[in-house]
Amino acid sequence: MTNLLQVRDVHASYGHAQALFGVSFDVRAGEVVTLLGRNGMGRSTTVKCLFGMLPLKAGAISFGGKPLASLASHHIARLGLGLVPEGRQVFANLSVEENLVATARAPRHTQRSLQPWDLERVYRFFPRLKERRGNHGWQLSGGEQQMLAIGRALMTNPLLLVLDEATEGLAPIIRAEIWAALAALKAEGLSQIVIDKNVGALLKFADRHVVLEKGKVVWQGSSEALRAEPHIVQQYMGVS
Repeated sequence: MTNLLQVRDVHASYGHAQALFGVSFDVRAGEVVTLLGRNGMGRSTTVKCLFGMLPLKAGAISFGGKPLASLASHHIARLGLGLVPEGRQVFANLSVEENLVATARAPRHTQRSLQPWDLERVYRFFPRLKERRGNHGWQLSGGEQQMLAIGRALMTNPLLLVLDEATEGLAPIIRAEIWAALAALKAEGLSQIVIDKNVGALLKFADRHVVLEKGKVVWQGSSEALRAEPHIVQQYMGVS
């Protein structure tokens, strides 16, 4: 598999407080990579750097061979990065359908091997959204809002889908639906970066894992390798 995303020696700060110290990792075409670690260790900051929401102090990020560091967020999105942000951030005063069409983009010529996403396909993927298509964002449950946030990102026809806190705050039955959806997207060949605290679920479908501690990558490896080193999860995430 070829590298779709390359993150090389990235340093970033919030004012005088440095948050990332030389973060490096890759995402290959069709691969699912997780960013693991406790809150405040640099996972969401890394996502902000990917989407141009936080400038780099040093290092480089490239997507499909194109450098991202000097690009605005909307230009980065047009290259094929889709974001499902932490907290969902759906448009509360727009209907489900209005949320979905607000950011819709046609597939890129580089996506001929992927089935394009449009309104009807999102409704087939998440039937609950079709049932609630006329409801406003504020009228949805947390699980429905997360489905809407994923559907909205898919409507941009991304090459790489990035999910920040994929199942945070959701009921177990809804979490299972989200994990099934992400596994289905992987089966179709859509690359993903997933941030979540449910390591057990991530081990079942992710290919590789990047563990962050205090803004540094302290471990990288496959699901098989992480299963063989359970102390890594305990040490850097504080869970078993």
